[in-house]
Amino acid sequence: MQHGKYRFIVGFLTAPLAIYGLFVIWPFIQSIYYSFTDWSGLSPEFKMVGFKNYTRLLDDEVFWKSLQHSVMLVVLLPLVTLTMALFFAFMLNVGGRRRKNAAIAGVRGSAFYKVVYFFPQVLSIAIVALLFQFAYNPNSGAINSALKAVGLDSVQPDWLGDPDLALWCVFAVLVWCTVGFFVVLFSAGMASIPKDYYEAALLDGANRITTFFKITLPLLWDTVQSGWAYVGILALGAESFAVVQIMTVGPNGGGPDYSTTVLPLYVYQKAFRDGQAAYATTIGVALLVVTLLFVAVVMKLGRRERLEY
Repeated sequence: MQHGKYRFIVGFLTAPLAIYGLFVIWPFIQSIYYSFTDWSGLSPEFKMVGFKNYTRLLDDEVFWKSLQHSVMLVVLLPLVTLTMALFFAFMLNVGGRRRKNAAIAGVRGSAFYKVVYFFPQVLSIAIVALLFQFAYNPNSGAINSALKAVGLDSVQPDWLGDPDLALWCVFAVLVWCTVGFFVVLFSAGMASIPKDYYEAALLDGANRITTFFKITLPLLWDTVQSGWAYVGILALGAESFAVVQIMTVGPNGGGPDYSTTVLPLYVYQKAFRDGQAAYATTIGVALLVVTLLFVAVVMKLGRRERLEY
């Protein structure tokens, strides 16, 4: 059985590693290289400029605004999304009233609620952003119309036009379209936990809150940790870019007054609007560093002894 084992392993790993290196690692190396040039993205000619782009980055106020917004999203979005998802999943699987022949049960109609929670995942993020753009319209949007219908005519915010509200509106949309996936994911994890654990805890006098923190959360911790990293990467990547670029005001989104600009959007604007591909790759390198730091912190702080059942 041991004869030729390593040749067998190398034979299977060579192709996927080559593809990963070509389409993932090599573009990163190219981006780092172009960040030291003055490449416009259109001309085949460019020259090396050293650390000029990085020096410019340190003095760029829009970059620091974008970084601040991205850091805010990467901290708050996983916290809010996973907390809500854990709560809903726990209620759907464990938090219902006791029933005949079942000490542990979810709320009634839990299967239907799972479909409802998961529904935003069926929609494209572009469709979601467009729907909420209409809902946030200050004149004819559903939110202000609802406020007017209940007699709150004086409360008619310009949701996406107010610099103090626009980013929070984007944040709400990101939570709405991501929480359902984790409700279903955590529900599947909770369904695999033996019911005997919960029944034994209830016989010992534990309440629902105690069973959640002493049984459910420790046994789901690996899933929660992976989910935290995944949501954070979404907050730093395509999800936040699409929602901000489609929903918010300005020539290419990110307004008003750069109040919703995030790092992925700023990379796009510099590369395709301003024709500054080299500077855009510099911002992309900064985004890469932020993403790696975030994942490293999550893995470090979330490390604990693995529990098996």
